[in-house]
Amino acid sequence: MLPSKVVRHKAGRLVPVLLAGLILAACSSQAPQQTSNVNIQGPAAGKSDYYLQQVQQSSDDSKTDWQLLAIRALLKEGKYPQANDQLSQLPQQLSDVQAQELLLLRAQLQIGQQDFDGAQQRLGQVKPSLLSQDQLKRFYALQIAAAQNRPSLALLRAYIAQEPLLNGAEHQSNIDGTWQALTQLSQDQLNSLVINADENTLQGWLDLLNTWHANSQDAQMLKSAIADWKTRYPQNPGAKTLPTQLNQAQNMTPASTSTIALLLPLNGQAQVFANAIQKGFNDAKNGALTPPPTAPAATDTASAQPAADHGDGSASSPISAEATSPAQPQTAAAPAQAPTAPAAQPSSAQIKVYDTSSQPIAQLMQQAQQDGATLVVGPLLKNNVETVVNSQTALNVLALNEPEQIQNHPNICYFALSPEDEARDAAHHIYEQGKRQPLLLVPRSSYGDRITNAFAQEWQKLGGSTVQQQRIGNAAELKQGINSGAGIALSGTPVTVQQPQSAGVSIAGLTIPAPQSSTSPPSAENNSGSVDAVYIVASQDELQLIKPMIAMRTSSRNNIALYASSRSAQAGAGPDFRLEMDGLQFSDIPLLSGSNNALMQQAAKSFNNDYSLVRLYAMGLDAWTLANHFNQMRQSPGYAIDGNTGKLSADANCVINRKLTWNQYRQGQIVPAQ
Repeated sequence: MLPSKVVRHKAGRLVPVLLAGLILAACSSQAPQQTSNVNIQGPAAGKSDYYLQQVQQSSDDSKTDWQLLAIRALLKEGKYPQANDQLSQLPQQLSDVQAQELLLLRAQLQIGQQDFDGAQQRLGQVKPSLLSQDQLKRFYALQIAAAQNRPSLALLRAYIAQEPLLNGAEHQSNIDGTWQALTQLSQDQLNSLVINADENTLQGWLDLLNTWHANSQDAQMLKSAIADWKTRYPQNPGAKTLPTQLNQAQNMTPASTSTIALLLPLNGQAQVFANAIQKGFNDAKNGALTPPPTAPAATDTASAQPAADHGDGSASSPISAEATSPAQPQTAAAPAQAPTAPAAQPSSAQIKVYDTSSQPIAQLMQQAQQDGATLVVGPLLKNNVETVVNSQTALNVLALNEPEQIQNHPNICYFALSPEDEARDAAHHIYEQGKRQPLLLVPRSSYGDRITNAFAQEWQKLGGSTVQQQRIGNAAELKQGINSGAGIALSGTPVTVQQPQSAGVSIAGLTIPAPQSSTSPPSAENNSGSVDAVYIVASQDELQLIKPMIAMRTSSRNNIALYASSRSAQAGAGPDFRLEMDGLQFSDIPLLSGSNNALMQQAAKSFNNDYSLVRLYAMGLDAWTLANHFNQMRQSPGYAIDGNTGKLSADANCVINRKLTWNQYRQGQIVPAQ
């Protein structure tokens, strides 16, 4: 309430009584300042209760506008049922301005309900030319949120279009988001990327990505290369505000590797695995990572067939994580390559090996620190990794396994060869090939449970619908089925996935809270029981029975794509097997897929063609590379290196993810999967 003397003063200046009353009402209201005309194209700072009150008190001329503002506030507050109720009460006839605002609100509601595909389709109906600056900012923020951090050309364009509308912390967040989307593009995406001739900003970003990939191994080279890039693209937003990761990388001090403690079980059941890892680590230290020759386009020799390391109960491994919109395109962007594990001269680093089977892991860690270790590689066994993680050690640690619950420590990274890792990679590969209704054929065991859960969780993160599963027995049981002519009908049961509760997102001032109640995320796909892809986890003997059993019950016209894990690929598979498997795709590590044939043949000879051990040897090779790039992996999420066990990248917890190589049997040969 204004003081009475102020009112008298105003009245003394012949202010109309009506205006004084409006001033008094404004002073007593909790609502944001509003003009007489409701502006649905500007910011909305009020609470939903205020806007809903205005809806009740307004005439038909402004009621719809107040309703739209109320819906916007309800969405910001996470009150999705109330917002949906208000949406249903809107009139059918809307002005062009109201219709565009309604599209934005419906898309925001769909994102809040995790219907990301539906939101993208809705946003495709928006006409940006009819939007205000504030609406454009929200429009691009919704496009970014609907993409779920899945990198694409459309996502990059949304970030670039939004950037001029932002400032301060929101602007830096946009720059960092643009960079993250760039660095997460797959090599296939980069190879096929086509941009318009007038997309100078995007071309500059892509050139910065090439600059990063070419110079990320050396901080000083990177700093010089970025300075040169800035002179070539002075108007690029990244030249004015460098991504945080690049700022850190060009000023990063490499982790010291002068003395490395290698913690492995040198006795007992795990000794054979540890020996293979140790040999790979030492060979890499001594310069084994020479540049490979150009890999052949196809392989037709059985010697290139890998066996799998799986730990499914049939092996005696004690390693619990199984160490086993645009205009007509004009300009094609040059593809950017991730840095390959660099050629190395023999290193002068001192390697001290500690036997984790001889002493408690805590004592060994203490001894390593007393011996002057600057970095620890290992341990290998899961229980030992959990002990190290809980010890609060000050040493940098590249653990060769993962604990049950990942803990984020600034000095610990996790590098494991696990079946879950391979299943997640398979989900990505199958999804990228356009398949949407996968069936998993997996063993009837806890091993099969782990693969199923990992695949299904990753599949739903990608936006896929429910995954189907079908359990299979051993070779003897499969033989009984094929002898009786039963076949495999490919009729699975849905996999139930417990989704973590989303925390919501906030992008460029647009808040999208998580749903108030836990619901399964809707999907554009409707899984009606049909199958368009089958992921098979089986041994080679089992696969030879499974594929014809599928053919017995499935017409070739169904066009169901078959995929297999590396478990079914073994050394010595002859031409008959390759012909029988025609069309089937399978994954494996790059070393066993032709990335460096000379090194692969040398390793195979060392381990008597036991490719399970060759995989662990490759793990040792990559452990050396990761140790020498520990700070980059630890401090730069998304940092990637082409290694021997896959394309290696680190997430925010410094869990090293591996993207595998996919091959295909075709007319008796093995060729890269298309």
